[in-house]
Order: sequence, then C-alpha cells, then structure tokens
Amino acid sequence: MAVIFPIQEQIAKNVHALRKQAGLTLIGLAELAGVGKTAVFDIEHKKATVQLDTLLKVLTALNIGLTLQVPEIDVEAKNAQR
Repeated sequence: MAVIFPIQEQIAKNVHALRKQAGLTLIGLAELAGVGKTAVFDIEHKKATVQLDTLLKVLTALNIGLTLQVPEIDVEAKNAQR
C-alpha cells in the first residue's frame, strides 16, 4: 500500500474543488493545462507517480501557488567543516 502524504491530500482536494468551481471537466482542465486527462485524474486521486512538471502545469492552470519550505542552512558552519 502506498503512503499518502498530507500534501497529496491537500493538493488533491484543492485541485478537485477549484476545477469544479471553475466549471471544468477533467478533460477541460487537462486541455487548459496541456496535459492528459489521466494526469488530472491521478492528481485528484492522490497518485504518487505524477511527474512534477505535470503537477505544476495543472496547478498553474488553476492559479494554485506552491511554496517550498526548507530548513535554513548555516553556510559558514558548513564551510568551516571543510
């Protein structure tokens, strides 16, 4: 059984809701994003194998932004270890 991460749940829920709000079908969103309808289906059903570029095309078509949070890196400490 595949592990579902919380971000997958959030993306799937929001893509589905915004697609419906926009009055788009799976095919309509796929055409707007320039991807296959299966890709949109897979995103909405939390499939883990969706390619990042495909996901970003769908999110962009729906005006959904994605923010990446990374821990701060202490560059000076890292350089001192060398």
